[in-house]
Amino acid sequence: MRRFILFAVCWVMGGCAVGISLAPPPNLYRSGLNYPDDLVPAVWRTAEPKIFYMTDRAPNGENYGANRSDSMAFGAATVKFGRDLGWEELLDRTRSDSDQNISSLWVPDFQEIVRFEATPLPYARADGQLNHLQQSLDVYNEQAARFQAVIADEIAQTGNRSLLVYVHGFNNDFEDSLTTLANMWHFAGRESVPVSFTWPAGNGVGPLGYFRDRDAGVFSVHHTKEFLRMLADMPEVDNIDIIAHSRGTDVVTTALRELMIEARGAGVHPKLALKTGTLIMAAPDLDVDIVRQRLQAERFSESFEQINLYINPNDGALRLSAYLTRSIRLGALRNEDFVDGELAILQKEGLVHFIRVENVRGGFGHAYFRDNPAVLSDVVLALRTRAFPGGTLRPLEQDEAGIWVLHPNYPLERLPDLVGLEARRERSEER
Repeated sequence: MRRFILFAVCWVMGGCAVGISLAPPPNLYRSGLNYPDDLVPAVWRTAEPKIFYMTDRAPNGENYGANRSDSMAFGAATVKFGRDLGWEELLDRTRSDSDQNISSLWVPDFQEIVRFEATPLPYARADGQLNHLQQSLDVYNEQAARFQAVIADEIAQTGNRSLLVYVHGFNNDFEDSLTTLANMWHFAGRESVPVSFTWPAGNGVGPLGYFRDRDAGVFSVHHTKEFLRMLADMPEVDNIDIIAHSRGTDVVTTALRELMIEARGAGVHPKLALKTGTLIMAAPDLDVDIVRQRLQAERFSESFEQINLYINPNDGALRLSAYLTRSIRLGALRNEDFVDGELAILQKEGLVHFIRVENVRGGFGHAYFRDNPAVLSDVVLALRTRAFPGGTLRPLEQDEAGIWVLHPNYPLERLPDLVGLEARRERSEER
């Protein structure tokens, strides 16, 4: 039996990488309505958009591999939807009433724009303090300014002052991170500047590969902090939404937690310092007890407009993670795993929403966040409307324990005219 379990671990953990394909359209677009193509900036009306990336993967000759780099690299990649698709054909497929994967996504080229100084930057002790050497700090700050200037230029071209950041999970490669973000960003209406933070995952299959990737994620926390801090420091940026999957949730929440503590120490409210909007955690591969002591205890949720946690108690990959780590994983929570009164406290707080995905099919129930039409619908509604679950704009239902339930046919017939709503909002802002 033990040998069978280990074989299953190798099989499932080797298959956690997200496939490169355009997902079936979200349910909310299948009637041919609600995709905001008229609101997409002209520069983004293409089937070959530019997706930005920051990475601490080491170059491997072709792109970036699973080895670690002490220096971050920022660049831009072209992601193609299909081989010969035009914008109008992509729109037709976006509104298609089909359950099939309808196009491939691939990365024909990319350009590294900024290569940062290696960290830690050199420092010296003087008068009882450790200070970075000014010359190295000046070079690093100049590199940060070049990175920020590229993002600022994209904001100026599109008029979109929001960012959509994606942090991938275990065993994903560089190209996976870009195509997955392109998929999510496209369906979310292309209303924000897309930036992927891609850390050195992909260190082999099975238990050893899993634990190597866990350490690679810990390695990347400092770079993730620097990346998020640089974005938040930009006056051109109003809002940063974050989507994280699987082990990527540990990378980004650890970084954000440290930035929150830093902001509070400086006497600034974390949300104001970080400009954080909606945090989406899909299939989070996090130890529940550690989450309670390191995130809940630090009032982590006050840094966001809302936090949406998509969970699947039948997630095969997280079951195996639980077996390897001997701990309950956040993304596979069952109602009985919550501490007495915990859900009531979270409901009173009103910022953290647990959303149980029903009848997940395929992929061991772990990659549903990007290929399930119901989950995609709710992610899109959360990002486009900023609404909390349960209202007219996100008509989720709660079970008796207070967990939001996401049915396969969500949002049924209860969806308002999103395009009209957004057009009215845009006109109102212009006035």
